[in-house]
Amino acid sequence: MHVKKYLLKCLHRLQKGPGYTYKELLVWYCDNTNTHGPKRIICEGPKKKAVWFLLTLLFTALVCWQWGIFIRTYLSWEVSVSLSVGFKTMDFPAVTICNASPFKYSKVKHLLKDLDELMEAVLERILAPELSHANATRTLNSSIWNHTPLVLIDERNPHHPMVLDLFGDNHNGLTNSSASEKICNAHGCKMAMRLCSLNGTQCTFRNFTSATQAVTEWYSLQATNIFAQVPQQELVEMSYPGEQMILACLFGAEPCNYRNFTSIFYPHYGNCYIFNWGMTEKALPSANPGTEFGLKLILDIGQEDYVPFLASTAGVRLMLHEQRSYPFIRDEGIYAMSGTETSIGVLVDKLQRMGEPYSPCTVNGSEVPVQNFYSDYNTTYSIQACLRSCFQDHMIRSCKCGHYLYPLPRGEKYCNNRDFPDWAHCYSDLQMSVAQRETCIGMCKESCNGQAWRGIDWIFHVLSQERDQSTNITLSRKGIVKLNIYFQEFNYRTIEESAANNLVWLLSNLGGQFGFWMGGSVLCLIEFGEIIIDFVWITIIKLVALAKSLRQRRAQASYSGPPPTVAELVEAHTNFGFQPDTAPRSPNTGPYPSEQALPIPGTPPPNYDSLRLQPLDVIECDSEGDAI
Repeated sequence: MHVKKYLLKCLHRLQKGPGYTYKELLVWYCDNTNTHGPKRIICEGPKKKAVWFLLTLLFTALVCWQWGIFIRTYLSWEVSVSLSVGFKTMDFPAVTICNASPFKYSKVKHLLKDLDELMEAVLERILAPELSHANATRTLNSSIWNHTPLVLIDERNPHHPMVLDLFGDNHNGLTNSSASEKICNAHGCKMAMRLCSLNGTQCTFRNFTSATQAVTEWYSLQATNIFAQVPQQELVEMSYPGEQMILACLFGAEPCNYRNFTSIFYPHYGNCYIFNWGMTEKALPSANPGTEFGLKLILDIGQEDYVPFLASTAGVRLMLHEQRSYPFIRDEGIYAMSGTETSIGVLVDKLQRMGEPYSPCTVNGSEVPVQNFYSDYNTTYSIQACLRSCFQDHMIRSCKCGHYLYPLPRGEKYCNNRDFPDWAHCYSDLQMSVAQRETCIGMCKESCNGQAWRGIDWIFHVLSQERDQSTNITLSRKGIVKLNIYFQEFNYRTIEESAANNLVWLLSNLGGQFGFWMGGSVLCLIEFGEIIIDFVWITIIKLVALAKSLRQRRAQASYSGPPPTVAELVEAHTNFGFQPDTAPRSPNTGPYPSEQALPIPGTPPPNYDSLRLQPLDVIECDSEGDAI
């Protein structure tokens, strides 16, 4: 009870200024606020009051509308991009080089024997049909072809397309090769790859725009099936060793050799070699710009031992990247042709993003919900690693096996025709799935900070007596390639994001709109907040009074008849010990008759003035607060 009474005192003392009703509170606010409009509503006559009330209401709505626009713009987290140029000594980038042919043909010929014979028959069938009929008696491995054959599709009649196997096995009624020649030579004939699952009961066709693209993709798919069944250590031994590929190396004035390169196995290109790469090694600095202070390499690509149908270009694949990043050389690399000297001047671009909530980027990939299958290489996060890990994860979940071109998590196996007969059909559907790509793009994020290495001013010099400027020629079967990689200058560009709308911008615009339309300031907002608090206190006081009146009504309802009067209450609480003695006394007796027992002393009667009740909403609490 004491706590309750104390809280009521606090409520009354806090609410003593503006008043006890909402009307008094509103009048007090309009009369005392520093905002111009509400004062005029109180001071002016009836007509002007209405005018000023409408103007105040209109401008208040206008200010709220403008505030909403500015707050929404601020919460859109827009950024502005600035470009600056700096100059300093630069660390030399990591340089990755790979041979265009992943393996030596002399070491993988036994694995590709049946596939190569089948490929030669396909090319003869496409390029020289008459010669293919003469060699029709040649024995081929039909299991490879029957699993994933190439077919011709005649779509001149879209309601009834005709599908014909290249070797004359017609699936729509045609049985002779002359009909296939007629179809192949006719307009509208397309080449496609038939991909089947569930023992051939469910098939789809992957169309190609040219026969060259079709046979190349078909051969690559079959080779993937073969190499996926070979242990990686054996594949490394079948590729080009560093001591054979790197003939000469010079970094600035210091000689180097293949031991200064880190070897990794990249499924597309076999053994790749990286200079100035690693998470623990310190990056090599470049002393000065210019070719004399860069990296010079002479490479032997062993072109005479290329896999004939797997490598369509003779040369090396080259990529410049950060020291601690994994080289996705197939997507970001460039070719240096055999028989040429290639000079690359390097410029550096640095990118700095703000991060959440301004840019959907990540610092180290810890918040990205995709397992990084490239973590075994101890490299930094990149969106390429995330996208490929995401695809491999979808591949494992959908096809029950992983693709040969991407790292494999522990406990899983690579896809091949022997263990997973339906993998090609599943892989094709997943590769063409827009939903899969959108899912991975939505889950992966760009790195907030990064560097891009730009190679410009390419100079080609033919390493021969002829000095031919064509980059498509092959001058020597040995395939010598010379590379010069250097900083063209030590200038670097920094592309940096900054908040387009910061908190200072937001507050200045909110205050400007409020001051322009309402003539207000921050103090006016504080006054408005004070009125809100007073409104809450008045509401609480009224609720307390309402609760007390309800309790009194319930107490009155407990009597069966009318409530007792004050006299009856006084009589009920009368203490007979304090009643006057009205019996006559004899002069010989004591103060009380002998037959009357002495009364028991009692308490004095209560002060009934304290039972007076007053309405709670008209109480004026003084400093002592004893009027409740």
